[in-house]
Amino acid sequence: MSNHRNNGQWTEARFTTFVKSQLRAGCRRWGPKQLAKKQANVERGFYMCAECNDKVPTTLPRDSNGKRIKNIYVDHIKPVVDPATGFTTWDDFIENLYCEVDNLQVLCKQCHDIKSKEERDVATLRRRQEKDLEQKD
Repeated sequence: MSNHRNNGQWTEARFTTFVKSQLRAGCRRWGPKQLAKKQANVERGFYMCAECNDKVPTTLPRDSNGKRIKNIYVDHIKPVVDPATGFTTWDDFIENLYCEVDNLQVLCKQCHDIKSKEERDVATLRRRQEKDLEQKD
C-alpha cells in the first residue's frame, strides 16, 4: 500500500487509526457520557457498576509509580465497532460512538476488562477466519 496521507508519511491504516483516536478523544466531552456517569453516581467518589452491581470507587490505590488507577469506565453497551463484523463505515462508527445515554453504562475496571477481552476475542477469531478465507482463494 502506498503512503499518500500526511505528505506521504502515513499509510491508509495509520491515517484511519489517527482519525479514530481523534473522534474517541472528542467523545470524552459528549454530554450523554457525562449523564450516564452522573446517573451511576451513588455517593461522592463512588459509582454503581452496571454489570456486577457493586458500589465502586472512582480510582483504585496508586500503582508503584504513584499513578492513580482508573476504576470506572463509561462503556458502550452496543460496541462502537461490532467485533463480529469489524469496521463498516465512518457514518456507522460516528453514529455508534456519539450515541445517546440508553446505549451507555458505567462499568468497574474488572467488568470492563472482561467485556473488552470478550470483544477482542471475537474480533481476533473473525480476523483469523477472514485471513483463512483469503488464503484459500
